[in-house]
Amino acid sequence: MSTSDASAETVAPEPGTPEPTAGAARTKRAATIYDIAQLAGVNPSTVSRALSRPGRINEKTAQKIHDAAKQLNYVANPAARALPTGRTGTLGLIVADITNPMFFDVVRGAEREAAERNYTLVLAEFKESAEMELLTARRLMPSVDGLILATSRLLPDDVRALGQEKPVVVINRQVDDVDSIVADIDPGLTAAIDHLAELGHRRLAFVSGPGRSWMSRHRWSRTRELCAERGIETVRVPSTQPDMAAGRAAATAVLETGATAVLAYNDLLAIGIMLELRSRGVEMPTQLSLIGFDDIFGSDFTTPALTSIRSPHIASGSYAVQTLFAHLGGTAVPTITDLATTLIMRESTAPPPTD
Repeated sequence: MSTSDASAETVAPEPGTPEPTAGAARTKRAATIYDIAQLAGVNPSTVSRALSRPGRINEKTAQKIHDAAKQLNYVANPAARALPTGRTGTLGLIVADITNPMFFDVVRGAEREAAERNYTLVLAEFKESAEMELLTARRLMPSVDGLILATSRLLPDDVRALGQEKPVVVINRQVDDVDSIVADIDPGLTAAIDHLAELGHRRLAFVSGPGRSWMSRHRWSRTRELCAERGIETVRVPSTQPDMAAGRAAATAVLETGATAVLAYNDLLAIGIMLELRSRGVEMPTQLSLIGFDDIFGSDFTTPALTSIRSPHIASGSYAVQTLFAHLGGTAVPTITDLATTLIMRESTAPPPTD
C-alpha cells in the first residue's frame, strides 16, 4: 500500500459510538465571560463585576451569573482578568516552614476567606531564611494583588518596602505602618504560669525560637514579667530552629538550668525536648513539667500528652485576607476581636519533685 493510499484509509467507528456534533466541538473551548453573559442574559461587564468584585451587583443577578458560570464549567483566567482591571485574582501567602503543622490552620483560614471572594491563594515557604523570604516575596509581587507574611523574618524596612508596592499583612508579628495580625498571648500564657505557680514550681526555663522571631521575643518578655509577678525565677535557653531537632539539641541545656518546669516557644520544640529527655530516662511530668505553644495537630499524641497554649491560627489567616480585601476595595480594615490564646490542659505538668 502506498503512502497516499494509507492517508486516504478510513476506520469505521465502533458500534454504538455517537456521532460528533457541533455542540460537542464547542464544549472543547474554554468558556468566557461573554458566554456567561449570553446564557445569563446580562452584559459582559456585569459578569466581570460579579466574578471579580462580589457585592457590587444585586444578589439575584449575581446568582444567575454564578449559575451560568457553573453550568459552563467556567474557570477564571487570572492573566486575562489582570489586563483590563490590573487585578490578578490571586493572593500570596509566605510561611516560614511548610512542614510545621502550625501553618496548616493559617493556610486553611486564609484559603477559605479567599475562595469566598473567588480568589486563588498561592502558598510559598522561605525555610526560616530572611534572604529567601525577600526573594520569594519579590518573585510573587508581580502576579498577586496582595501578600501575607506569616512569622516573617524580614527586617521591618523590607516589610514596609513591600507594602509600598501592594497591600501586605503580617501574621504573628508587629511592624510599624503595616497591618499586623497578632494573637493576644496573655490569656493563655497567664493561665499557664498561674497553673505552674499553683503546682509549686519556682524556676522555669523558656526555650526560645529563632533569634529573628519577633513572636519568640514577645513570648519570652511576657513570660518573664508574669513569672516575676508570681515569684518564679526564669532562665532562657536558646535554640537554633523552631523544630523537634532543635528541641532535642536544647535538652541538655534545659537540664543544666535546674528548672522544674519548661515553657517552649512552640510545640515542635517541646516535643523534641520530651523525646530526648525520655530517651535519657527523665520521667515527665514527675521529674520535669513541660508546656508547649500553638497546640498543633499531634500535640496530644505524645506520651504524656502535651499541655499547650492554643493560638487562633484559622482566625488569623481569615483576618489577614479580610484585611487585604479591605485595602483592595478601599473599605475599613476589619476590627479584630477574637484572637485570644487558650491553655489546653493535658498530662505533661505536675508538682515539682520533692527530693
